[in-house]
Amino acid sequence: MLAYWAMCAVLILSLHLQAAPWIVFIGLLITRGAIGGFFAAIPTTSQALIADHIAPARRANVMASLGAANGIGLVAGPAMAAMLAKYGLDLPLYLTALLPLLALVILWRRLPRTTVVNDIKPASLRLGDARLRQAMLVAFAAMFSVAVGQIAVGFFAIDRLGLEPESAAQAAGFALTLVGVGLITSQLIVRKLSWAPHRLIRVGGLISAAGFAAVALVNSQSMLMLCYFFAAAGMGWIFPAFSALAANAVEPHEQGAAAGSIGAAQGLGIVLGPLAGSLLYEVSPGVPYVLVGILLVLVALFAATGPTKNKATA
Repeated sequence: MLAYWAMCAVLILSLHLQAAPWIVFIGLLITRGAIGGFFAAIPTTSQALIADHIAPARRANVMASLGAANGIGLVAGPAMAAMLAKYGLDLPLYLTALLPLLALVILWRRLPRTTVVNDIKPASLRLGDARLRQAMLVAFAAMFSVAVGQIAVGFFAIDRLGLEPESAAQAAGFALTLVGVGLITSQLIVRKLSWAPHRLIRVGGLISAAGFAAVALVNSQSMLMLCYFFAAAGMGWIFPAFSALAANAVEPHEQGAAAGSIGAAQGLGIVLGPLAGSLLYEVSPGVPYVLVGILLVLVALFAATGPTKNKATA
């Protein structure tokens, strides 16, 4: 919360004082870094909390609800900022500063109280624990694919669709908005299913692979948006599945460490995805998307080694 307040203060003061660009850059570098460092604990803790309170057979469904909430934020946040910006650039920033405080109040009042059991040893889960290997590989591949899609879409709209930079930015914005819609839609569907995590990964991987690979063939903005929607819809099945897969693989006192390991795998994908996507884009605009499609097909085949039905008991 304090990191968000600091970032908003930097931006508001920069707007009013017309600060030099390098000062704004340093201020954002520090505050955004702090936000990233503290925010990283939220998804990890949320997944561990779900694992502690939800039976294994229902974890994928509940984690899909968490993912759907994230997707709603992805769509509603930019839309709300755009609506408020016409009343002043400060207003979206004040709202951004207010939301973490609101979240803190809700958590303080609604978060279940937990009792620490002293006779259980602290989790000593290794990062390379064999039980988490499959979930971590899927998590890495999923975030790698998402990062490639995010870094390439704007350039693709310019080079393949022949759009001007302003129009390309708009096309990329629409495509990424549909990503949020696709994530919400698919994860709401997952909530109603009783599929095991491996099955969700298989189906979601194939759907997302088709969406990403098809981008290499598109020649219109509408087709680009449609492909991104299907790519995100498939991802909406994969994200809750690998989180549930990790939670179901470890003991109750290891849930926090397991969620942290999954977060580390996702972080590595976010770091390497843009680098690989940029290098492959130099070969051809469609090459990164074909690579991601192949990678996700391999993920689906890899998940085929797991069971189709969830055998965990409630």
